[in-house]
Amino acid sequence: MFITGAGGLLGRHLQRSPQAATWNIVAPGSHSLDICRREAVLDMITEWKPAAVVHLAYRKDDRRVIVDGTRNVAEAAAACGARLVHLSTDVVFAGRPAPYTERDEPFAITEYGRMKAEAEVVVRTIDPAAAIVRTSLMYSTEFLAPLQIDVQRALRGETTPTFFTDEFRCPAHAADIASAVAQLATMPQVNGPIHIAGPEVLSRAELAVAVANWLGMNPNRLRTDTLAGAGLTRPARIVLDCTKANALGFRARPIGEALR
Repeated sequence: MFITGAGGLLGRHLQRSPQAATWNIVAPGSHSLDICRREAVLDMITEWKPAAVVHLAYRKDDRRVIVDGTRNVAEAAAACGARLVHLSTDVVFAGRPAPYTERDEPFAITEYGRMKAEAEVVVRTIDPAAAIVRTSLMYSTEFLAPLQIDVQRALRGETTPTFFTDEFRCPAHAADIASAVAQLATMPQVNGPIHIAGPEVLSRAELAVAVANWLGMNPNRLRTDTLAGAGLTRPARIVLDCTKANALGFRARPIGEALR
């Protein structure tokens, strides 16, 4: 298994996942593989000839990484006949009251979401058999996820971020997503988008409180607001319908079960 972005939250969990234990894993860091360099990506991946390529690498505001890098990785995976599992995001959608299924067409309202939606098109064009995992906010009990670091720093008085009471997602433990990703690498019959996220719909403010309690810190110091109050245009409510994933046996734990 060849993993890009292995040093990130999901990448670290994937390498430690019991479902990946039978794989020989190749996980080059960004210092040894720049996915924006097409020839370097093709050379390294085709030299290793992996059975599976898991593409997790991204840089949030960099189209070269998100779109062009994805194209390079997908082309390299196709060149050696590897099973490709690509990580996407729930913000390829604009937000609405009803849950989104895999049949819904992406329509992003943020630049990051638009780039990730374009990357999905790239993957499906190059390799229609690839699996595209859309997930939501991730947290961890082994490593602090970015959102957990934000809460910790806010409660220490180091930063003053705002946690919105009207911005809803389906947060998932990174270990649960890693387990599903590892299994998908062995399931070539599963292709196209698949939604894998937590079973609960929580606001960012509610999630921040849960994280604060898990950290043993007082959540009363958290700063909250609404998107409208802050003058922001972001998806307010994105709920991923995970019926397809559940039918395949993939399960993300409720936050009360995971944060123990």
